[in-house]
Amino acid sequence: MKKKYKIILLITFIIILSISLSATVFAVTESEVQAQVTAHGREAVSGNIFIWFLCAVAFLKISQKIDSFMSSLGINVGHTGGSLLAEAMIAARGISAGRKYFGGGGFGGSSSSGTPGSNGGKGADGSSGGFMSGGLAGVVSRSFNRGAVKNATGESGGGIGGKMFASSMEKGGDFANGIIGSVAQGSITSTGMITGENAVKAINSYLGYTAQSNQTDLLSAVPAETPAFSNVEIGGGRIMGTETSGENPTGIEFGMYNTQQYIAPEGQYSTVETADGSKWYKQYAQDMVDKTPYMTPDGSIAYNEAIIKRLPDIPRRKDRV
Repeated sequence: MKKKYKIILLITFIIILSISLSATVFAVTESEVQAQVTAHGREAVSGNIFIWFLCAVAFLKISQKIDSFMSSLGINVGHTGGSLLAEAMIAARGISAGRKYFGGGGFGGSSSSGTPGSNGGKGADGSSGGFMSGGLAGVVSRSFNRGAVKNATGESGGGIGGKMFASSMEKGGDFANGIIGSVAQGSITSTGMITGENAVKAINSYLGYTAQSNQTDLLSAVPAETPAFSNVEIGGGRIMGTETSGENPTGIEFGMYNTQQYIAPEGQYSTVETADGSKWYKQYAQDMVDKTPYMTPDGSIAYNEAIIKRLPDIPRRKDRV
């Protein structure tokens, strides 16, 4: 019993000491941050803020361990959270929601989040928002988005943002579909493309098939037929690939073109809406005559004609008409 009492006393002392030492840290005002930026430069202050953020996360994790230890001693305590990934997501959402509620723009910056493909990381007025645009919530949001885009395009794992993207894509979540949409509508030279296995998962999520499949599993219903995709490439305002279904068991080429970026294609097409609410022209390969020239015995040129399925030419972009 004495040992438990000493441990509890030691833990209480640590908690009190931590709170007393961190009280001034949480009392930082916007004017003080601006003064530090003026005195020491943006880079130095940004580094300090990141160090503070990491220390805050570490403090929370230590508190969680202390809670777990006290629970093992039979003392009823509150739970301080689960996985670090979930805590980071909740923190980012909470900061963003608070900024919107109070109508502020973080540390005197624009509220633009700088999502890839949205406005090139610029503010609402078209000017560059800078590193601290949108405050700490803006920094975290842009960092997550960059990591998610890197994971989607296969550039790298993308850290926490990449893990968030992969997890969300497996469920057909809004976060993944927003990232897929930004890459699909973004510039290939700056944002890149989604290809390979990642592109197959991405198009299923982006077209709503992943969420639909999860929903039917929950309802224990017979799932509707979902087409299979292969050779998918996503980027530059286009989604190209091959679709295999009951109607086309051998597979058929298709092309999707964003309605905001491309004019309507020639020939038959339909308009589909993706999970992020954007609209796309969708066109399948159509019957066309293929002529193969050959030389006849009398020296003239004739043609062997055959009907093949081929995609019509890619429509023109609106910004190049």
